[in-house]
Amino acid sequence: MKYSSNRLIELAIILVASVLFIPFLGGVHLFDWDEINFAEAAREMIVTKNYLTVQIDFQAFWEKPPLFIWMQVLSMKLFGINEFAARFPNAVCGIVTLLVLYRIGKDLLGTQFGLLWVLVYGCSILPLFYFKSGIIDPWFNLFIFLGVYYAFQYVLAIENRKKYIFSALSAFFIGLGILTKGPVALLVFGLTVSVFYIIKMFNVKIKLTHFLIFVITLVLVGGFWFILQMANGNYKVIEDFFVYQIRLFRTEDAGHGGFFLYHFVVLLFGVFPASVFALKSFLHQKRDERERVHEFKNWMMILFWVVLILFTIVKTKIVHYSSLCYFPLTFLGAFMIFKIQEQKLVIPQWIKGFLIGVAAFWGLFLIVLQIIVKYKDKIIASGIIDDPFANGNLLANVSWTGYEYIIGIVFFVGICVLLLHKKLKLETRIYGILILTLCFTYSTIIVIVPRVEGYSQLAAIEFYKEKQNEDCYMETLGFKSYADLFYFNKQKPTNANSHSEEWLINGAIDKPVYFVIKNYTAKGYLDRNPKIKILYEKNGFIFAKREMNQ
Repeated sequence: MKYSSNRLIELAIILVASVLFIPFLGGVHLFDWDEINFAEAAREMIVTKNYLTVQIDFQAFWEKPPLFIWMQVLSMKLFGINEFAARFPNAVCGIVTLLVLYRIGKDLLGTQFGLLWVLVYGCSILPLFYFKSGIIDPWFNLFIFLGVYYAFQYVLAIENRKKYIFSALSAFFIGLGILTKGPVALLVFGLTVSVFYIIKMFNVKIKLTHFLIFVITLVLVGGFWFILQMANGNYKVIEDFFVYQIRLFRTEDAGHGGFFLYHFVVLLFGVFPASVFALKSFLHQKRDERERVHEFKNWMMILFWVVLILFTIVKTKIVHYSSLCYFPLTFLGAFMIFKIQEQKLVIPQWIKGFLIGVAAFWGLFLIVLQIIVKYKDKIIASGIIDDPFANGNLLANVSWTGYEYIIGIVFFVGICVLLLHKKLKLETRIYGILILTLCFTYSTIIVIVPRVEGYSQLAAIEFYKEKQNEDCYMETLGFKSYADLFYFNKQKPTNANSHSEEWLINGAIDKPVYFVIKNYTAKGYLDRNPKIKILYEKNGFIFAKREMNQ
């Protein structure tokens, strides 16, 4: 009976997660850079039938290993080359992740906590966004988290047989992490384990046979793609890959800089409400009498700080770099809620203040967005925005009802009522906050995100799609994009010169060339290259053409 009940719970999680993560995957175009980057690599694998080497613009792309791209290839084989297929692997990841959290949480503190962790993770803002995206990090983070979890299991295991299994499983998932995004998976895992051993003053013993099992499994799984590349003589791809990984840590990549505490702010506001409930966990807490729970909490604390400090040091600042923190942060948030419920406590006033403050930020964000849209002509005329491209974006003709800001008001007012109404039960407050945040996030995805895309990239993507069936070249000038490759449906070029921007501008071209240029750099290109003629300007983009006889 107990077995059957557990299976029903897991089936319910799968069904609810499917409803949350699968609908509307194709409701908006893929966003540059990362979403289109990976989708384009998958598309080119299908076009070239070369599934070993990752390519972008039909040239070797050494920034990422292929595991996630293989997932997208399989998805595109099933659903076609489109946005839904590019994002579907992460929807699957969302379903698997919630099942993993339920099982681990149930094993630690019982069914109630397992379900609570699932609810806290699934209702927090950025985790929901990520499972409806086409970026690489959801699977990457899950693999690292599982690698760390089985290391935790290894340390606590008493039976030697289990230690062999846990060692192999930990290496297996870290190896998959390496195949997904690279050696940073091993770096994060290694730092986490090292900090744990330092805290334990190296009192935890590891048998040589267990260590060898870990290393062999890691090399076989994590090195699988690299071994295949070497077997095919592609040493340059491997060399460029590792050079890129080192550069990423030392310099800002692709203009993605940020202030020092960037990831602290992202996690506080982006993983709401889990982040706010988790704040209390970072204060001095009485040791939990359940030894296993106490040790797991230590591992989660270590993982959180390793990731946060590591990517605070890294020069490149991108939102998803700290996304592995979602696992420990939601655990700590769920654990604090569980303790409050278990001990029949009240939500501390300072936690209420933070919850209301962050909710106010998100509510105000949508209100300000609506104000900018409504008064965009006056804002552009005032010269407040000293960015021609941003001003051009604002000129986009996007349909708004004028009431979208209500999403933010309902969210903020709802949080205030739940926290300040004295007669509400504790469970009503907590679960109300979680469900209200889920509704806010989902409404934003459906209502706001497609309209934001209308300002940012839609004009360019429509142009690329319009030229798909024309025998021509497509090129962006002055900025890097993957959208022109994916949405133009570029095929493998027959003319090697087509990769040269200089040849497309001044060479003896064999078919027309279309150029997409951002308005603030257009004049320089057009003045220097009179062969390029403007077709029209739209939303900050200049669309131009060079004819064959020019």
